[in-house]
Amino acid sequence: MSAQPAAGGMNVRRALDMIRNGLGAPLIVLALLAMVVVPLAPPVLDALFTFNIAISLMVLLAVVYVKRPLDFTIFPIVLLITTMLRLALNVASTRVILLHGQNGHEAAGKVIAAFGEFVIGGNYAVGIVVFAILTIINFVVITKGAGRVSEVTARFILDAMPGKQMAIDADLNAGLLTREEAKARREEVREEADFYGAMDGASKFIRGDAIAGILILFINLIGGLAVGVLQHGMPFGDAAATYTLLSIGDGLVAQLPALLVSSAVAMLVTRASRSQDMAQAMMGQVFGQYRALTIAAAIMGVVGLVPGMPNVAFLTLAAILGFVAWKAWKKSVAAARAAESPAASRPEALGLPGATPSPTAELTWDELRPVDPLGLEVGYRLIPLVDKNQGGELMARIKGVRRKLTHDIGFLIPSVHIRDNLELPATAYRLLIHGVPVATAEIHPDRELALDPGSALGTLEGIAGKDPAFGLDATWIQPHQRANAETMGYTVVDPATVVATHLSHLIREHAPELLGHEEVQQLLANLAKSAPKLVEDLTPKSLPLSAVVRVLQNLLIERIPIRQLRKIVESLVESAPTSQDPAVLTAAVRNALGRFIVQEIAGMSAELPVFTLNPQLERVLQESTQGNGAALEPGLAERLHQSLAECVGKQEAKNEPAVVLVPGPVRAALARLVRHSVPSLSVLAYSEVPEDKRLKLVGTIS
Repeated sequence: MSAQPAAGGMNVRRALDMIRNGLGAPLIVLALLAMVVVPLAPPVLDALFTFNIAISLMVLLAVVYVKRPLDFTIFPIVLLITTMLRLALNVASTRVILLHGQNGHEAAGKVIAAFGEFVIGGNYAVGIVVFAILTIINFVVITKGAGRVSEVTARFILDAMPGKQMAIDADLNAGLLTREEAKARREEVREEADFYGAMDGASKFIRGDAIAGILILFINLIGGLAVGVLQHGMPFGDAAATYTLLSIGDGLVAQLPALLVSSAVAMLVTRASRSQDMAQAMMGQVFGQYRALTIAAAIMGVVGLVPGMPNVAFLTLAAILGFVAWKAWKKSVAAARAAESPAASRPEALGLPGATPSPTAELTWDELRPVDPLGLEVGYRLIPLVDKNQGGELMARIKGVRRKLTHDIGFLIPSVHIRDNLELPATAYRLLIHGVPVATAEIHPDRELALDPGSALGTLEGIAGKDPAFGLDATWIQPHQRANAETMGYTVVDPATVVATHLSHLIREHAPELLGHEEVQQLLANLAKSAPKLVEDLTPKSLPLSAVVRVLQNLLIERIPIRQLRKIVESLVESAPTSQDPAVLTAAVRNALGRFIVQEIAGMSAELPVFTLNPQLERVLQESTQGNGAALEPGLAERLHQSLAECVGKQEAKNEPAVVLVPGPVRAALARLVRHSVPSLSVLAYSEVPEDKRLKLVGTIS
């Protein structure tokens, strides 16, 4: 007895698996063709019309509850299928109406009869008016507006794609994104462009469907009158009443789902691209404004007091609006008090680093805390940027910066301790290295920073400012201006990204100060796991730890990552017996890392463009480095800086690295001379260039 139900369940599951494995689309196409070609019985038509209304409601509700448009990327295909279903049903119902319309109002099924009799009261004049109104609403208002919004949105999305790609690349280079996150962001940008482009085309289906509905109604009317009068000999009045009600019922049955799907299209394309709950957004933005609700309640109350007006309805609505306005006002006052409370601006209330113990606690030696290697102090208006409870993203961005820099530079970047500082301006922040402020800047937390990469068109309205990291001119714009700015070619970043980029730039500049004995000891301990004998031969056997620290700091000062730690240690072990001078050891390590250094400068290029020194200038520099290393004559140093700056400018114009090739004894002195005045210039010794690297002489500096 139980085997048959089990077998039936297995058959159902097998059928569902077949549909899921690729047979669904062919079956849908065959079903649509069958509805067009094969005559359908009225009960089948009733079932299909009911299914059409249900699927239209499901589409509308799915649009309401979806978080953002990109979560419903299949919508253009759903729109096409529902449109084809309605047109196929129109053809099938037209055939039934013309073949069996003489049998009465239920000849085409109970659904069409119900819409023809119950919805419009059996009056075909009323039916024509109702159908005309629905068609005008769908065709003129909703469909036309949705099509225009889709077209404009698709155009703006496509125009903004280059700016968004540049912003993703900038975040990736700054360490704010991992490669996987950047890949996902690029894929999202492509999906957004594809989706709105598809919606622009799919909106034409709705417009064509509305036109087809009007034409099918008139075809049914004219064809029904001709069939009823000429073929079945019906009186003209009876034929007009019967076929008009059937045609209008058929038109309304098709027009109602079309109106639902058109509304779904309009709601989807007019929504913001960010993730949000539609119901919560409506409640917060429409019914969350207590001033608007108060004014509306007052107007409704005044109108309700006018004699002759429906006083009860207006006064009841005024009371409801007044109550909602009062609740919204109480909520806003509570939020304002919480934001202005001194406790809310302190780290203790936010759970941020820097919280101080209760003043009643007894003082201990634990109060004397060590100075943080990296610190960030923010004004009270920037606290939401670092508070996760208020949606702050800065903590996550800083974590990404530390991960990126740790991988690039070669040692673990210490944690950034964030504190509020009421002595700072409300929108200012300050970065500290070992407790010493190294940079300060002001940002606008409610705006976004638009940067001109050099190819932007036009100007933007906003607050003029500068990029804190590189000092570039920029404009603080409102968030709603972002799409327009990206379309004009600007790179737009949010305030958290601005702070994180500034922090990344400063960490790279001050990396030598962040590398100390403890960090080097950790590096050597990690290396000892794979090369224990090598680390044992280095320290304390060959060199003290302080000498190793100094060599690694020298490399970081010259912007050389210390990722190649094993090769660095091998070079130190080889050079330690001859000298323990950190400068000599640094030069030896640079020679060992020559291929890596050139790779960092020129990448995979087959040629290395270089400048050389005039022999006379080279001799002067060698004489200045002998003895106690006397400084250059000021006039000569100034002219040398000017010549080097011109060389760097020429190379940057050609998008090539600027490299000066000098003898080994001169390299350290010249690099120290130009380190801050011409930071993008690389100074290499002849011995640091690999033998298989082809050199291209660009010019001579004299």
